[in-house]
Amino acid sequence: MPDLLETTLCGIRLRNPVLAASGTFGYGLEFAKLVDLNQLGGIVTKGLSREPIAGNPAPRLWHTEGGMINSVGLQNVGVSAFIRDKLPKLRNYTVPVIANVFGYAIEDYLAVIEQLENAEGVAAYELNVSCPNTKEGGIFFSSDPALLADLVGRIRRLAKRPLIVKLSPNVARIEPFARAAEEAGADAISLINTFVSLAIDVETRSPRIGAGFGGLSGPAIKPLALRLVYEAAQAVRIPVVGLGGILSGEDAAEFLIAGASAVAVGTATFADPRAPLRIGRELEDVVRRLRVPSVRELVGTLRLPAQCKIKP
Repeated sequence: MPDLLETTLCGIRLRNPVLAASGTFGYGLEFAKLVDLNQLGGIVTKGLSREPIAGNPAPRLWHTEGGMINSVGLQNVGVSAFIRDKLPKLRNYTVPVIANVFGYAIEDYLAVIEQLENAEGVAAYELNVSCPNTKEGGIFFSSDPALLADLVGRIRRLAKRPLIVKLSPNVARIEPFARAAEEAGADAISLINTFVSLAIDVETRSPRIGAGFGGLSGPAIKPLALRLVYEAAQAVRIPVVGLGGILSGEDAAEFLIAGASAVAVGTATFADPRAPLRIGRELEDVVRRLRVPSVRELVGTLRLPAQCKIKP
């Protein structure tokens, strides 16, 4: 793609602003025979934990109108196996690799980051904070600004690479969490993660998902995601990565206009692993059609009538 789409995120050069989202693109290597990884804006890996995790019981996916519910349970090989088996192969590509990190206590996050800090080939970290803090009675890191700030602040003191915090939409207002992440030292925020949801089998009167509840993603959540991205971008000065139901270049452009500096494509890759590349090409067409000199010129250009602005 031409320089028309070239941009940066936290000082990282991106060929284009379309990333492959965490949890939907494996570790990137699984798609290398189908997708030219070097043409992606970036890859956000599956979430990495301190130890390997087997994940939730099946069924883990359920198709819904306009999207899907998933409850994979953050299955992953663990950070040590990622560094040993995945990262050396990823270093053969020029695409920036962003490691998604999660845990159930602050010490879990710190242990993963500490190992990654000593490994080559990671451009940045994305913190998945939508996990219950088992040491604090199960309260979610993403549902308490003070807890979120403590987590981000302690990781900031350890991490030398850029730190992106992935926020949950399952809160009353997004602005306090965006500000808490920024003030604690985050270099960027990404949003949104999935909405907690439920599908029911009326014959058995039981959930369609093995773990009961799951996370709703796909086109159904895009209007909500756009609103939350706009609100978060208005609240902070650090860059925002927008995601939630992006299926086309037009969708990607909407997130940029709402205030995102980059976007991530997730659910669309289940139907088409090449979706992030296609969306990048379509975004280029949108930029040309709008006759702006660079995709960066779209960021944060939403024109809202004064009476329509959402009040805190």
